[in-house]
Amino acid sequence: DELDDIVPAERFTSETDSGNENTEAPPLMINGQYVKDLSFEAPNAPEIFTLMQSEVPAIQVDIDVEAEPKGDNLFEVALTVRAEAKIKEQLAYLCEIEYAGLFTLNVPEDQLGPVLLIECPLIVFPFLRRIISDVTGDGGFSPLMLAPIDFAALYQQRMMAAQDAEQSKDDRDESDS
Repeated sequence: DELDDIVPAERFTSETDSGNENTEAPPLMINGQYVKDLSFEAPNAPEIFTLMQSEVPAIQVDIDVEAEPKGDNLFEVALTVRAEAKIKEQLAYLCEIEYAGLFTLNVPEDQLGPVLLIECPLIVFPFLRRIISDVTGDGGFSPLMLAPIDFAALYQQRMMAAQDAEQSKDDRDESDS
C-alpha cells in the first residue's frame, strides 16, 4: 500500500486505543467554539460609500482576552474585538464580537495562565478573524483582515500591569501604617 510509505500508521492511533489504564488525558482539548455576541452597525450607509471612494477609513481595533472556569478542568476563553472605522469623524462601521472556546485543560497550576491566555486564544483567533472579515465584507466594506496577534506579549503586559498594581497597593499599605 503506497500510503503506508507516506504517513506512519501509528500517527493515527491514539493511546486510549491501546487499552493501557495509565494513559494521561491530553493537556488541552477543545470542546467547542462559538459566537457569544455579534454586532455590526453601518449607521451612515449608503452615503458613507461615496465618501469611501476618495478616503481610506481610519480603523481602530481593540481586543481583550478573558478566561473563566466552568467546571473541573473546564474553561471558557473568550476573545472580544471591537473594530471601529471612521472617515473624517463619520462612523463608517462598528463591528463588535465576542467569540469563545470551551477547553478542557490538564496542565500544572503554574501553567494554567499561559495556556488559557496564550495557547487557547491562538486556537480560536483564526475563526474569529474569518468572521470579522466576512461580516465587514457583507456590510459592503473592504473585508477587515486582523493582523496576527502576539498573545504572549499581551499576557506579559497583563502580568506586568498586575505586578505594578500590586506594588502600588503595597506602597499605599505601607504609607497607611
